[in-house]
Amino acid sequence: MGGKTDLTLRNYTTADRDQVVALWDRCGLLVWYNDPDKDIARWIENPSSEILLGVLGDEIVATICVGNDGHRGRLNYLASAPEHRGKGFASAMVSAAEDWLRDRNVPKVELLIRENNLGVKNFYRRVGYHQNNCHIMQRWLIDGMPTPANDAPRTDGKLENTITYLEMTERPLQQIPKLTGDRTVALLGCKQPPLSFYRFLYNSVGEPWFWWERRTMDDESLQKIIHDPMVEIYVLYVEGAPAGYAELDRRIDKEVELAYFGLLPEFIGQGLGPYLLASAIDIAWSYSPERVHLHTNTLDHPKALPVYQRCGFVPYKQENIIIDDPRLTGAFPA
Repeated sequence: MGGKTDLTLRNYTTADRDQVVALWDRCGLLVWYNDPDKDIARWIENPSSEILLGVLGDEIVATICVGNDGHRGRLNYLASAPEHRGKGFASAMVSAAEDWLRDRNVPKVELLIRENNLGVKNFYRRVGYHQNNCHIMQRWLIDGMPTPANDAPRTDGKLENTITYLEMTERPLQQIPKLTGDRTVALLGCKQPPLSFYRFLYNSVGEPWFWWERRTMDDESLQKIIHDPMVEIYVLYVEGAPAGYAELDRRIDKEVELAYFGLLPEFIGQGLGPYLLASAIDIAWSYSPERVHLHTNTLDHPKALPVYQRCGFVPYKQENIIIDDPRLTGAFPA
């Protein structure tokens, strides 16, 4: 294994359950609609599958589940302890799973990766995997199983959320798109907006996408942010009515964060989003920063991530978090 000589590979035993599930939890692999104990039982009871472990001393630091249908291999639950990342343990587990399949004369291997899981996609590309043109179709065969949804409440009142951080380090070669039609559209800076007006914008734009953080913020804390001279708010007006806004945060030297951006629901789908986003990016780069950055998440509009990427933002980090469901805490309308 080269630099991985301290990693011992072995098969799963029932005594490993607590360490394995804890590792999966730390790696963000547990989702509300999959019971890890049931998944483990299925893997160890099936003669055509195995759970492989990577061990350092007595500590389980990596896992992978491998199985096959006689023609295709399937990989699941690849995990590498966060504190050991960069040591090659994940690639060692994939290699071990592939060897397991070769020993059984399985000719090819596949796996499922969620569309927004960019880090995992990039990892598998680096170890030789590629995306094919097949579509995945599925249905639940067990009564009572839920249909997965990004914002579906877990039984413990939590929401799972994947945050993707993006940046651009060069000014994009883009032009602000021209708006068609005869409507009067204006983008105006709003210096030190009244709290009530800002909360109207934030709540109206963010309600469909679970923007909750500033709903729970007290007036003094919120005013300190939005009245800071290094925080700029630009409001988009259509025929005199507010239609959306963008917020630029320049409080960190040589950086501009597109902290918030969006439209009121009534104005989505009218070509205003690209205009507002391109305008905000243009204003951000007028300060000659070293980078412009933002983040989006899986509770946001499903087109948000690809739109940001088309504008020139590049993902550089991703994390999985679990939050209290704001519909249940009272921070958000039920």
